[in-house]
Amino acid sequence: MGGNGPDRLILALARGQHGAVAAHQLADVGVSRKVLRHRVSTGWLVRLHRGVYLVGPLRTDLTEAMAAVLALGRGALLSHHPAGLVWRLRPPSERPMEVTVVGRDAKGPAEIRVHRVDHLDSGDRTTRDGIPVTSPARTLLDLATQLTRRDLSRATDEARVLRLATDRSLKEQFRRYPHHRGTTALRNAIGTEPKRTRSAAERTLLELIRAARLPEPETNVRVGPHEVDFLWREQRLIVEVDGYAFHSSRRSFERDRRRDAKLAVQGLRVVRVTWRQMTDERDALVATLALATARP
Repeated sequence: MGGNGPDRLILALARGQHGAVAAHQLADVGVSRKVLRHRVSTGWLVRLHRGVYLVGPLRTDLTEAMAAVLALGRGALLSHHPAGLVWRLRPPSERPMEVTVVGRDAKGPAEIRVHRVDHLDSGDRTTRDGIPVTSPARTLLDLATQLTRRDLSRATDEARVLRLATDRSLKEQFRRYPHHRGTTALRNAIGTEPKRTRSAAERTLLELIRAARLPEPETNVRVGPHEVDFLWREQRLIVEVDGYAFHSSRRSFERDRRRDAKLAVQGLRVVRVTWRQMTDERDALVATLALATARP
């Protein structure tokens, strides 16, 4: 193999793996150990873990996750909290990488937490953004051993809203892994209906309400002939997500104000919230909602 042949092979592999490559993968495509050592010595390849390297310019936000899986060898899967990040079920946080290996003992780098299981159903092995990862349902089962009840309910709701998991697929976990430590917590988390939201803006507002520990509203429910975004029945309060992206015409603007007036006649207060308030004026919005929900 001459010329730039090895470099092209390495780059082709790395581009599909967030810039990370494993020594065994390079051997599989014909890159010799001599070439590998030379590329490391020149800094073209940077060592991330034993036998795992980064092609410097190709780093992405998911490089560390991919590298962690590669460090544990063939068949390893990203799992637990890092898998929750990849599926966008958990917020970013400073936690170690976690990888699950099946049916074998494996010791990874000290900074990677390794979970060994005897069996993992084929339906719970998949890829996301090119990274081998546990399925959303299995990820939630694993997270059930780590999260508080509140955080697990949020993650479960988000999986259902994003259509990554259903009650059926979650309950299937109990049949597949009857002795898993997360079974009881996950069963409790799916015992209630998910909060249905129709837009990213509504999901964002619901998360803001929960983070502020305000009373939980009903979502997307009917009040007479009207469907409203958020309803606090006891406080007789309605909150509607508003803004140009959702009500971009004069006709819709006028229609919504007529509806607000009809609701007001019934003794219901209507508060309209914009995307800018949710993103740029969060503290002021929380204060407004706290005062509004505190009123009888």
